Amino acid sequence: MKRSPPFGPTIQSKPPCCPVCDGRRIIKRGLRKNCFRQLQIYFCKDCGKYFMSLPGLKGVKYPPRVIARALCLYNLGHSQEETARRLIAEHRIRVARRTLSDWISGYRSMTTFHRLRTAAVRQFGHGMLKERTLDHQQTYQYKVHLAKLGLTATDGNLSANSCQSSQPALRSSKSRFEILPLARTEKQNLANDLAALGLLLARKNRDRHAAVQDFMLANDTSTIACEVPVYLTGEDIAYYKSVGFFVSLPESSKPITGHIDVVQVRNGLIHLLDYKPNARQIDPVNQLVVYALAFASRTRLPVKVFKCAWFDEKDYFEFFPLQAVKAKIGVMTTFHV
Repeated sequence: MKRSPPFGPTIQSKPPCCPVCDGRRIIKRGLRKNCFRQLQIYFCKDCGKYFMSLPGLKGVKYPPRVIARALCLYNLGHSQEETARRLIAEHRIRVARRTLSDWISGYRSMTTFHRLRTAAVRQFGHGMLKERTLDHQQTYQYKVHLAKLGLTATDGNLSANSCQSSQPALRSSKSRFEILPLARTEKQNLANDLAALGLLLARKNRDRHAAVQDFMLANDTSTIACEVPVYLTGEDIAYYKSVGFFVSLPESSKPITGHIDVVQVRNGLIHLLDYKPNARQIDPVNQLVVYALAFASRTRLPVKVFKCAWFDEKDYFEFFPLQAVKAKIGVMTTFHV
């Protein structure tokens, strides 16, 4: 089945190719204005066609950022009337209720939280999210969706208090170690479209991670937490080795720490996702394996129930971390509490 084109480029930047002929010789050729925004017009020297960025939102007169924000506000428990008032306060743009209703209906296939929204609003109101600012060498905004945890009966402790270490730490992103051969699967996933919509909220490149995380947490059914802090100690590594895992990490006195961008629960597995711009050009398998081992250690869950992935608005790559550290996948490993 042919997949529909992505929503990108979602930040107003020069697109990589012409949507008509896939040509690369693209130049800017003026602006087009409407009552709410202006769009950059591009000209393709290969086919002689003019086009605008944000092809997935063609014909929408409102700024794409306003549409994405409206979807977030509505799925965080605000009514359509409250959402309209918040848009006026935040963006100074008045949106008719009928228009909001059209947006909500139009993006329903991607904003799957609509399945739980009624029950979530009834039980949690506007207090669906729990947030905490963490200062771990740099500032992270840990967030967990209480309504999804409660309504889907998800097990596992996602408290930020249980995922911190007071010792000086090593960064998981800097970890380089040998792993067993594993199968990486490339696929298209709903996370790609959610990332494209989430990027509409980013005003600058440095805002991309937070924008994607916030949009997925508010609108996706399976995303339960973002920026989840984890750490892997020397004792954890020693335990994995003692039960036959191939873990070539040194048993250091300093823990290896990290923050998982997105944690999802779906299809009976816990998915640990890392948003990586230009995902096709990088290979963060080592980092994600550390995340899986650390998360399993902190939650006392078997590594078998984890799946890791990295993605952007175009590409999605996933693997089972157990394949990287266990030669034979047959027996579920448990922890001693």
